[in-house]
Amino acid sequence: MPTSVIDSYTGVFCIVFLIGCDNMIDINLSKVSKSYGFDKVLNNIDLTINNKDKVAIIGPNGCGKSTILKLIVGDENVSSGDISIRKNISIGYLSQVPTNEDITVKDYIYDTFKNILKLKEKLENLENSLSSNIKVINKYTKLQEEFINLGGYEYETKIDKILSLFEITDEMLKRNFNTLSGGEKTICSLIKLLLIEPDVLLLDEPTNHLDIKRIEWLESYLKNYNGTVVLISHDRYFLDKVVNKIFLLTKRGIETYFGNYTYFIKENENRIMLEFKKYKDQQKIIEAMKKSIKRLEEYGHLCGPSGGEMFFRRAASIKKRLERLEKLDKPEEKKKIDIDFNDNSRTGKDVLKIDNLNLNVDDKVLFESANLDLYYKEKVCLVGDNGTGKSTLIKEILKGNPSIKLGSNIILGFIPQEITFEDDNLSVLEEARKYFIGIEEHLRSALFKFLFVGENIYKKIKYLSGGEKVRLKLFCLTQNKYNFLILDEPTNHIDIDTREILENALINFNGTILFVSHDRYFINKIATNIVELKNKKLNKYIGGYDEYKNKYK
Repeated sequence: MPTSVIDSYTGVFCIVFLIGCDNMIDINLSKVSKSYGFDKVLNNIDLTINNKDKVAIIGPNGCGKSTILKLIVGDENVSSGDISIRKNISIGYLSQVPTNEDITVKDYIYDTFKNILKLKEKLENLENSLSSNIKVINKYTKLQEEFINLGGYEYETKIDKILSLFEITDEMLKRNFNTLSGGEKTICSLIKLLLIEPDVLLLDEPTNHLDIKRIEWLESYLKNYNGTVVLISHDRYFLDKVVNKIFLLTKRGIETYFGNYTYFIKENENRIMLEFKKYKDQQKIIEAMKKSIKRLEEYGHLCGPSGGEMFFRRAASIKKRLERLEKLDKPEEKKKIDIDFNDNSRTGKDVLKIDNLNLNVDDKVLFESANLDLYYKEKVCLVGDNGTGKSTLIKEILKGNPSIKLGSNIILGFIPQEITFEDDNLSVLEEARKYFIGIEEHLRSALFKFLFVGENIYKKIKYLSGGEKVRLKLFCLTQNKYNFLILDEPTNHIDIDTREILENALINFNGTILFVSHDRYFINKIATNIVELKNKKLNKYIGGYDEYKNKYK
């Protein structure tokens, strides 16, 4: 596929494709397959993205969503099939894993406007030599007109606005890009991409590392974006607000849904029910045909050579019809994980009390006389901008800050934001055995319910994916009968199906929950109360995220 690369950098790049296409289809994949050795990730995929579509590609972790984006931008080559791109469109790509770039953050971001910066330098040089020379004046005038057309007098305002929104400080702009964390690199790559404003945006998990305020800004920006947007995201609330088309990637290929995520849920359920009905109806027909064949052959044997030939011919005719029948596959059912957090003992009414908490981290004041009461069976979500102290508050609860008191009979379970294990050289089975009481046969059955099947139970923890680590941590957590759960970003690294299973388990949990999350869909499903961290205080509101947003925010 001939392409002309006009700009490239860490995790984000702009490409002009020189493939002719007269209609308004931006991107088309036809019978595309991708294999890594014997591992086939994509099989015979057909996918069409029209101009100004707002599209999401969804499916379980590992199904090939990110691979599709890499194939489109040329990071990966197709094993078979064709990819066509509309002529002369620019494509910007945000990768999940940004690479390194040995320049300052400021140079990295300002490189977006390198053409403007070069023109600016030429204009400044000409200004120093301006005279009555008509040639110099004409050259200056021509360059100035080009500078204006490129937005030379607006680019700094544009940069300042977006840097302010994402709270990129002057100190951070001076740092080398390579010294940034993965999250900081992703945010800088997203900023650069939004400044470029390509015709097509390909965004792989763009809401990672963003707090709710910035997610909502990005939501509004993409919804009104004057171009095509293709998203990979597990943030269902975000998808509901932004997309108008969903591609569900399954083992059978791509299924298209013309609507947002809520529409997809309803339509997908209807399709599955219809598929099951068709499958069951066909199974009944197949069973009836098999019975007819058996019965006719029995009649043939009973009649013997003199009159049985007619029955055998009829049986053979039905057999041929059965062989020609296009068999329907049994519809794929969602993976099920049996998560049960339910406890054997209840706490008192008062579960947690924070009384005049004052807390500084380095020179930054996080809390001033902050107060909070948490009661039995409440499910409370901590919300607030990045840096306000959500995770720090959880750490203070766990380490027993004198201003924080736990109630009576508390058995506390905790899942941190970054999932770690004491020894990541242990296998899944060895780690699970530390928490499980019972014989190994029962342990294997219990792990099976968490989708650790066959040889996977011998896989070392250090080789597990993010989602697998979360599942293993959840398994360990469920082996103790906790009555108070503290969860710091529990939906990180897990796909939508697993999020829904976790949601159901937490909804049915009869203890108390305190959790941090930027997943508004998840918050709406779980939270009975919202606690907002703002102005160094803790403010408690009744209801889920939508109620908090509409009434109080």
